[in-house]
Amino acid sequence: MLQVRKSHERGHANHGWLDSYHTFSFASYYDPNHMSFRSLRVINEDRIDPGAGFATHGHRDMEIITYVLNGALEHQDSLGTGSVIRPGEVQQMSAGTGIQHSEYNHSQREPVHLLQIWITPNQTGIEPRYAQREFPIATELGKLHLVAGPVGEVENVIPVQQDMRLYAGQLGAGDEVHQAIAPDRYAWIQVARGDLSLNEIPLQAGDGVAISGEDAITITATTAAELLLFDLP
Repeated sequence: MLQVRKSHERGHANHGWLDSYHTFSFASYYDPNHMSFRSLRVINEDRIDPGAGFATHGHRDMEIITYVLNGALEHQDSLGTGSVIRPGEVQQMSAGTGIQHSEYNHSQREPVHLLQIWITPNQTGIEPRYAQREFPIATELGKLHLVAGPVGEVENVIPVQQDMRLYAGQLGAGDEVHQAIAPDRYAWIQVARGDLSLNEIPLQAGDGVAISGEDAITITATTAAELLLFDLP
């Protein structure tokens, strides 16, 4: 079964410096029909003005993944990490027992466009940790790259405290990708930009699809497109 969550149906908050769309209930946006999907709790599409950002604040017991589409995001946290995240890189924090962090647009001239993702962990009270890694998403087109997976199970990807896998890919117009889905697994597709079809269902930037009871899916790019695929328990 494929359940489409159209871009225009998402929650929306414009704070001036931040323009944000919420796939699931978040902050002042509440929809009891869209609280989460499996362990996928948050997908926020954020555009942050030059020099602006989120001042230092805290999280606990959440896996937080940042995926930058355009621009650069500057990160600082209570673990002593200072970094800049750019397209092609994936950042992750396991908040665990508690972490403080700030996220600012690294540029004083250009906006930054990103997806912020929260995954509910399968274990709470863990030691906080930070990870950041670059992947050849923009140079190896037409395929899905595994960028995150369960702690200790998959090498050379971002470790997440949950039995999930995250794939990212950029497709050229006409590219087609086939993805198997194991029995008793679920998936979520998030279209980051461009137009594509999922099992012949047309989708565009901002659309999401909850997938259950399927053993395989076919993704075909109508235009140049970028997407995330979540494989979930």
